[in-house]
Amino acid sequence: MLVDSHCHLDFPDFAEDLDGVMTRARDAGVGAMVTICTRLSRFDEVRAIAEARENVWCSVGVHPHEAAEEGVDDPRRLLELARHDKVVGIGETGLDYHYEHSPRDAQQRSFRAHIAAAREAGLPLIVHTRDADADTIAILAEEQAKGAFTGLIHCFSSSREVAEKALEMGLYISISGIVTFKKAEALRETVAAVPLDRLLVETDAPYLAPVPHRGKRNEPAFVAGTAACVAEIKGIAPEELARATTDNFFRLFAKARRQQGAAA
Repeated sequence: MLVDSHCHLDFPDFAEDLDGVMTRARDAGVGAMVTICTRLSRFDEVRAIAEARENVWCSVGVHPHEAAEEGVDDPRRLLELARHDKVVGIGETGLDYHYEHSPRDAQQRSFRAHIAAAREAGLPLIVHTRDADADTIAILAEEQAKGAFTGLIHCFSSSREVAEKALEMGLYISISGIVTFKKAEALRETVAAVPLDRLLVETDAPYLAPVPHRGKRNEPAFVAGTAACVAEIKGIAPEELARATTDNFFRLFAKARRQQGAAA
């Protein structure tokens, strides 16, 4: 089976079609997924989706876009919410200097608080970075020096150097539909170099649908297309890629209990 390690099932894009989304995911061989929290004010909705479905888990966190309004300076609230059985990760968090929706200092403070929560809870950190690679890597390294934590760079689209530094810190690399885009040759070269035992796949749905669905609403079923592309890059059968990335997911997201069956 495949695991969609990062999607946003609470977003309005899925409000009228969530049962259909789940059925199509199951039919595509997607047996588990993580629906990602981007605002603490939405956590109850995110958690409810996970609670209602056996093979869906969730995270708790504040996206860097929301750091000005909902960013956290203290890990305690994250830790409290992370005690729930369905919460398997901290985030998404990180830095996004592309849109500057929140001041950089607010993003950085919130990022560090999320790292502290991940370290204390023993849960993986889900990192978002866009046009902020130098600061992202610097903060991760500084925080690693204070105490180990695990995690991944989600929707990876950065340089090979960033991938190498993340791997050196013990992080995983999660690949989205971007890898299928015509102009993503540099990313495909990076994917070829990342060890198979450190790769995950995701949709980031409803965004970034892979070819041939590009331009449409993304959904977890489409992670199969991303996985097929990654398998081709790695020179292995899709079944081997599915086994490896699923094993990697359950190794990293150790709180998620491995089960047989589909996502819904």
